[in-house]
Amino acid sequence: MRKSSFWLLALVLSSQVARAQSDHADRFQLADVFQLELASDPQISPDGSKIVYVRNFMDIMTDRRRSNLWIINYDGTSHRPLTTGNADYSSPRWSPDGTRLLYVSSADGSSQVYVRFMDDGQTAKLTNLTMSPSSVTWSPDGEWIAFTMMVPQPAPSIVKLPPKPPGAEWAEPAVYVEKTIYRRDGAGYIPNGNSHIFVLPAEGGTPRQITSGDFNFGGPLNWSPDGSSLIFSANLQQDWEYNLNDSEVYEIAVADGALTALTDRAGPDGSPALSPDGSRIAYTGFDDRKQGYQVTHLYVMSRDGSGKRVLTQGLDRSVQGPVWSADGRGVYFQYTDHGNTKLAYTSLDGAVRTFVGDVGGLSLGRPYAGGQFSVSANGRFAYTHSRPDRPADVAVARVGSSEGRRITELNEDLLGHKQLGAVQEIWFESSHDGRQIQGWIVKPPDFDPSQKYPLILEIHGGPFANYGDRFAAEIQLYAAAGYVVLYTNPRGSTSYGEEFGNLIHHAYPGDDYHDLMSGVDAVIAEGYVDENSLFVTGGSGGGVLSSWTVGHTDRFAAAVVQKPVINWYSFVLTSDFYTTFAQYWFPGNPWDHLEHYMERSPISFVGNVRTPTMLITGEADHRTPISESEQFYQALKLQKVEAALVRIPDAPHGIANRPSNLISKVAYILAWFEKYRTKDTPTS
Repeated sequence: MRKSSFWLLALVLSSQVARAQSDHADRFQLADVFQLELASDPQISPDGSKIVYVRNFMDIMTDRRRSNLWIINYDGTSHRPLTTGNADYSSPRWSPDGTRLLYVSSADGSSQVYVRFMDDGQTAKLTNLTMSPSSVTWSPDGEWIAFTMMVPQPAPSIVKLPPKPPGAEWAEPAVYVEKTIYRRDGAGYIPNGNSHIFVLPAEGGTPRQITSGDFNFGGPLNWSPDGSSLIFSANLQQDWEYNLNDSEVYEIAVADGALTALTDRAGPDGSPALSPDGSRIAYTGFDDRKQGYQVTHLYVMSRDGSGKRVLTQGLDRSVQGPVWSADGRGVYFQYTDHGNTKLAYTSLDGAVRTFVGDVGGLSLGRPYAGGQFSVSANGRFAYTHSRPDRPADVAVARVGSSEGRRITELNEDLLGHKQLGAVQEIWFESSHDGRQIQGWIVKPPDFDPSQKYPLILEIHGGPFANYGDRFAAEIQLYAAAGYVVLYTNPRGSTSYGEEFGNLIHHAYPGDDYHDLMSGVDAVIAEGYVDENSLFVTGGSGGGVLSSWTVGHTDRFAAAVVQKPVINWYSFVLTSDFYTTFAQYWFPGNPWDHLEHYMERSPISFVGNVRTPTMLITGEADHRTPISESEQFYQALKLQKVEAALVRIPDAPHGIANRPSNLISKVAYILAWFEKYRTKDTPTS
């Protein structure tokens, strides 16, 4: 589909849905997506008195998410901007004494490191980099800054072509590829080069590269107390492209680049955090058993790499983001349990104590887990907070508290006067083995239990991920259009422990389908769903399961399959993370296990499909390439099943990264379902 044709049809469908919503101005509507805001990366000052955070908003003229830096007192007063405009400001980091603030900005056309003096507001540009910096980190004395940055290398070539005449217009030259990992979803074809660590004087100047080699060095970065070295994690194995999980924790001397490996196991060791006195390192990881899902634990070791031990052995949940307490007696972290992300603390003897929940809100489209936090020296927290009625705000809490306090209301002006779909938790028994499965029902505004409503089953991706009681623009738009929405965490979902997650190891999709159908049955049993108006949709892993569903049942009136895998054989040989998928999701390469690959592929059951099915995928998707959708679409057409294919120009796997794509995706889904909806069900 040509780009102009796509936008014309998207505009028509959006206007049709908008007209249907016009009588309900008090409901969340398509155009409201452009008005949403969310907080991210809240950084509390060393003394705990102030928080600087990234305030994200949508620029309707460029169809991009933009961001500024805002500051607010811990008590919620004096909320004001530090930057303005339609650029991108990110990565705020307080100096150790709290007098300065580092940040990254693209206001001058490229991403550069800036410093702001907090007493008078003066700012200075510290760098003139040719590539974007990441993991910007102060040294303990505030005299140096460390960061990572891509260092380009000349593109390889095995041919020498004749020069073109002056003024000649030849085709773009061929691109020679010999790297194993050569493209990434969202980034496209990877330029030649690697990410390296640099140090820079805090007053600016010339950055100095301290790492070398054909490896990628990433963050977070930790300075030693005396500023002589940095602690970080990287995968420096010669075969790193085939074993992406095999990272280690390293220490590098700033003066001469001398490198020391501090861990050496098979598996990921990452997110190192150095204790305040520099004697210990906390880090995350697991012993790699090549399972689809493995719980990430929190470890601690001595600075020299000795004395390694796990701190969260009794917590059967993955942890992330370790931060030492100021006294060095324990480590803060976050984890997700039953679809809700929490902040916790563990002492060095492994006693885990949970503080607050409802951390998250960074995924606007669908209710995925995620969240960020920071801790001050006096035990105050700042974190992103979300509930089903709001995206991420800034919230605060103290160590030992059981409740947090939200101190911003970024979307009150937009959502405060709107009726959102009420979200109700539900637990139900799987027909497969009687396991208890968690889900959430979202009911339309003005819900009347005496009426019959159409139902949308919305399936999460991953598959090793989780939904929860968080804001989700797409689901609220479905509810506003008059649908009851069910979303669940079937087996394979995270936040229920390693055994539950690995129920789909080398068996996905499969029994998780029965969990989903049991959820639909449980909602139907509530008595307010029209069984003739059942619909199913989902993206990525949810696209796998929605295409699998229509190959195994005719109970749904229509389906929208978003960015799916249809054929595991072709997926492994075209996806960006192919070396990982072949090792972890399957018993081996597809040509050695053809039957295994195909019996788990939705394409193998396409002959059973009778359900009208639309497919939606981005044309720049390198995770689940659009060729997957095209296989299913053309197979359906060969069988003369009602089918449509929506190609979203320039969109990667994250279709909703641009606001208009989120809007048009929802508009297409609602328009498709409207064609097959029983006309006597309530409408929006």
